[in-house]
Amino acid sequence: MRVEITEDTITTGLARVAAALGDMSEPMDEIGQLMVASTQDRIEAGVDVDGKPFAARSATTIARYGKLGLKYGAPLNQSRRMRKGIAHNSGPDWMEVGSNAIQAAVMQFGAAKGSLGGGAPWGNIPARAFLGVSEEDRSKIHEAIEEWLAKVAVG
Repeated sequence: MRVEITEDTITTGLARVAAALGDMSEPMDEIGQLMVASTQDRIEAGVDVDGKPFAARSATTIARYGKLGLKYGAPLNQSRRMRKGIAHNSGPDWMEVGSNAIQAAVMQFGAAKGSLGGGAPWGNIPARAFLGVSEEDRSKIHEAIEEWLAKVAVG
């Protein structure tokens, strides 16, 4: 059995969608903006991609901050530099989110004592995965794609 669609508005809409799929810069940029906001919100709240609180700072770290005259704040949020440095890049079929802050990789993946050279860090640093796609992010991404496809199909 074969079904052939000859309705002009449907075939025109499908043709628009097919053409638009060759350059998805618009939805990729929108998804990037969503992910930047979500990542910044996680850092501000001090939670990882799964919504679990970041590992607390160690007593050694808290003491070191005190000796340096720094305030003790939520993990990843001492200077707010990393949060402000979250950005995205995107293209016709890709999108990436990251941070230009020097501590971003250590916060995301953690680091073993002395692994960074020159004795740094002075203790083990647990991973605090602030980058990634949460369940809420997935839902928002699906909505953004659906809205874009509907807009493209209608013209």
